[in-house]
Amino acid sequence: MRRASFSLLSHLTQTKNTCRIISRCFLSDVKENPSIFSTSHLKSCHKSHGFLLYTNKNYQFQINPSRKLETLVEKTPPLSPRKRKIKDKEALEEAFESASTTDEIFEAFKAMESAFDEDDKRLGLACLKVGQHLDSEGIDPEKALSFASRALKILDKDDNTSLVPLAMALHLMGSVNYSLKRFNESLGFLNRANRVLGRIEEGGFGGDFDVRPVSHAVQLQLANTKTAMGRREEALVNLKMCLELKETILDPNSREFGVANRDLAEAYVTVLNFKEALPLCLKALEIHEAQLGSNSVEVAHDRRLLGVIYSGLEEHQKALEQNELSQKVMKNWGLGSDLLHAEIDAANIQIALGKYDEAINTLKGVVQQTDKESEIRALVFIAMAKALCNQEKFGDCKRCLEISCGILDKKEQASPSKVAEAYMEISMLYETMNEFETAISLLKRSLSIIEKIPQEQHSEGSASARIGWLLLLTGKVPQAIPYLENAAERLKESFGPKHFGVGYIYNNLGAAYLELDRPQSAAQMFALAKDIMDVSLGPHHADSIETCQNLANAYGAMGSYGLAMEFQQRVIDAWGNHGPNAIDEFREAHRLLEQLKKKARGSSDETHRKALPLPHAIDSVSVSTKGI
Repeated sequence: MRRASFSLLSHLTQTKNTCRIISRCFLSDVKENPSIFSTSHLKSCHKSHGFLLYTNKNYQFQINPSRKLETLVEKTPPLSPRKRKIKDKEALEEAFESASTTDEIFEAFKAMESAFDEDDKRLGLACLKVGQHLDSEGIDPEKALSFASRALKILDKDDNTSLVPLAMALHLMGSVNYSLKRFNESLGFLNRANRVLGRIEEGGFGGDFDVRPVSHAVQLQLANTKTAMGRREEALVNLKMCLELKETILDPNSREFGVANRDLAEAYVTVLNFKEALPLCLKALEIHEAQLGSNSVEVAHDRRLLGVIYSGLEEHQKALEQNELSQKVMKNWGLGSDLLHAEIDAANIQIALGKYDEAINTLKGVVQQTDKESEIRALVFIAMAKALCNQEKFGDCKRCLEISCGILDKKEQASPSKVAEAYMEISMLYETMNEFETAISLLKRSLSIIEKIPQEQHSEGSASARIGWLLLLTGKVPQAIPYLENAAERLKESFGPKHFGVGYIYNNLGAAYLELDRPQSAAQMFALAKDIMDVSLGPHHADSIETCQNLANAYGAMGSYGLAMEFQQRVIDAWGNHGPNAIDEFREAHRLLEQLKKKARGSSDETHRKALPLPHAIDSVSVSTKGI
């Protein structure tokens, strides 16, 4: 589907002209519809493509400057060959600028190509238009790349007046390479486009040209490319810049700005940063209620996302309230698929609140509305299995999971990411039932699917982490280490090096190394884990204290009793802050300190260590936000 139209592409170097760029995610006529920034970032950002729109009020008079004198002369003198050639070129440009369909654009371009020199800037702009058109239509990305490369070669001059089209050509190269899944190449062109735009703004080389929409297009494509590379934390920086740019262009109370806030909130949800997501989603809800009313579709989507955020913050009652309000609106608008997903969300919230029978009744109503072999039916049975598992009805739970797997087996090719996420959730239920081999098998199956998808690097890290944890739990320590090491690298790239999930993995690596009598390596891992957890969870969180305990144990195993006693004392102090609720842990920490003192005097005792399971939130978040 066409997402933008083209206008005049000529005379970029003439100072009387004004120009603006419209990206692919913008509508073609801003005056008729200002909804130029609507896009979504949770599921995947829409691609953005730059389109030049040039206007010149005096254009016709420039083509024929003698028109005003027609009443004073009877005949126009014949044109010289040079002027005739100029006039012919202007006619070719005008024909090219008025072309809109693919056939018209190619026909007009061929005529221009035969009349202009290869290094003519106007031919470069024409190549840019053709490349943008092909890219926006999704037609033959290789051909689009050839036009983008040709445009860049012509426009890439050391000339401050050419910086705007150069930035757009670089953006097009980034966009086309993204379509071809050449993400490293895409990132290189986009980073250069960003630098060129910075040079334009700093030096004022854009003149009257508004570079903000160009900057938005580049930032959005940078976010898409980094997300595709699994670098979600970095992509968030670009998405924040997109919102800041929209804030300078859009009415702060407009529907579009509300959507922009929700988009960024969804992006934060994907990296489990619910705290940052909450105010953005509340802002979106406030704008949409004021502009569209409480019964609008946008408000329904805001409330559903708000329910997911509150669930992530473990404020489940608030989550359920938002979900119920969202469902009412969806029913009024007949949003069948969205409504079914919202009902599954509601059941999962009810499970979190311990209302298992209510959840099962909710799901029984949903399953009757689904097709027998549909993906959503599989999700219903997974949620039902979760409720039954919590009731310790393991036989019924397994039957539900078998039905779900039977459906998912047939969907691997069509929906690999969704199927892989579902397998991961099913594996957690088998883990809860202590069927570790089945859980590991499902996780490996999930891993074999998602490791082929660059965008799912975060899921690859989560699956590897859980496999490593389960192998460690079942005593297969040497097998666990490569999975844990791979998980640490994948999650660092996706969520950043200070994410709490990375801390859990380092802790488990430390436990594995300690089990293999490598206390020095273990201490290094525990120290990394402690630094991360102290920041992300707080030093008095139970898991942070446990990691500190592991570090004390590792130093004790190394014979570094002074350091071991220092960290053991920190454990005692931390449990002491928990008061009577942690009296047993407090006493055990004191006992271990006495053991260390004895070892320091020449005695020896057994070293204890404890691996920490990766929080289920890392695996379940993609399922809980499905369908938003």
